[in-house]
Amino acid sequence: MSEEILINITPQETRVAVIYLGAVQELHIEREGQRGLVGNIYLGKVSRVLPGMQSAFVDIGMDRAAFLHVADIWDARNGDGNPRPIERILHEGQSLMVQVIKDPIGAKGARLSTQISMAGRFLVYLPQETRIGISQKIEDEAEREVLRDRLQRVLPQDEHGGFIIRTMANMAEDQELAADVEYLHTLWDAIQARAENVQAPLRLYHELDLAHRVLRDIATTETTRILVDSRETYQKLQGFASEFVRNVADKVYHYAAERPLFDLYGVEEEIERALARRVDLKSGGYLIIDQTEALTTIDVNTGGFTSGRTFDETIFKTNLEAAQAAARQLRLRNLGGIIILDFIDMDNAEHKEAVLNELNKALARDRTRMTINGFTSLGLVEMTRKRTRESLARVLCEPCPTCQGRGQIKTAQTVCHEILRGILREARQFEAREFRIMAAQPVIDLFLEEESQSLAQLSDFIGKPISMQVESLFSQEQYDIILL
Repeated sequence: MSEEILINITPQETRVAVIYLGAVQELHIEREGQRGLVGNIYLGKVSRVLPGMQSAFVDIGMDRAAFLHVADIWDARNGDGNPRPIERILHEGQSLMVQVIKDPIGAKGARLSTQISMAGRFLVYLPQETRIGISQKIEDEAEREVLRDRLQRVLPQDEHGGFIIRTMANMAEDQELAADVEYLHTLWDAIQARAENVQAPLRLYHELDLAHRVLRDIATTETTRILVDSRETYQKLQGFASEFVRNVADKVYHYAAERPLFDLYGVEEEIERALARRVDLKSGGYLIIDQTEALTTIDVNTGGFTSGRTFDETIFKTNLEAAQAAARQLRLRNLGGIIILDFIDMDNAEHKEAVLNELNKALARDRTRMTINGFTSLGLVEMTRKRTRESLARVLCEPCPTCQGRGQIKTAQTVCHEILRGILREARQFEAREFRIMAAQPVIDLFLEEESQSLAQLSDFIGKPISMQVESLFSQEQYDIILL
């Protein structure tokens, strides 16, 4: 199956789109001033230990202190396997090497681990470990043993670290595995050397930028082309590929046409659709996606789809299509955390099983770790998807200043009633010659029409005149009561 990767470069940001079977499957955006921290290694300083939460805050030189839980401390366990209390491991002012495993999200600081891992093209190096692990995506036990034996053959005799063999290693030659080992050793030696005789907080290692991570982490054997619309970046990627990821070097091309790369492939329109709440299905059904702080919900609706021979068949076909669309939207929008899928109710157990299988099949291409718990007693599908960076909407959008992210505003009538109550409250507390209402046009219009009698009655009741003034800069919910 053909997969193409598009890399759009501007001085302000790098955008990457993964195209599979002609449709955009993934979007990655990295802004120069807001580069992600995941993978960065720091010499941090413990600023606070919280025994009650078995965690600590660590200063790594950012605006917000990062968070370290005892479960993410590499040597936190006793000989019996039970974790030691964090207050016996860390103390305030202590310096320690940490790695970011989750970017800051919302009001939360970055999450840290003291277990260092560094990714190469085919291997992940674990300098504090001694084991050799293998990606869970390689399921064939015989293949796993072959890969383990091949790696052990190229490792130095005095090797003290551990490795995880990545999925792409099954296509690598022995010399490529050896080159990956040498590169990771050199990188770790440089990090250790820099950590000596310096004061915390200090960044010791900066993860590759998005364009370079495409070659290392995203490109696969299915990738046919990687198009880059910047000649300078293209040349850098060619140099990086020829040294570290030679098997993709011949797939990198410079796109020099006048028409913007993302316009040619319809990616700009796809980004706009990925920010919408509603996702239309080809059949006429649709999804409603709501992202909240706690979880994301995906609601499936039949809409105008009625082509099934029976009502049950219509529901079944809609749910099958929705399973594929939902899996794609999770990748496209980079939705993480707890996810609830509300498929249309199905009474047929075989239909439920088929929809669940279709969902699992559609999610198989996802690079992010997830768990699916199947249908609950309420007919919902519960799943989790690891969240390591902000979703597409959180990167590109901000809460509406009018509704403050609620997605709705108070009606003009509700605001009118609030103002009337406010004037009455003010009249009882303060002596004024006149009260003036400053509000948005729709609110003032309502006071001049439907609510004019209420305003006149209040003026008679408090014995003071009430005037009005339109404030064009106010939103519908904003108002002010001026005492004259």
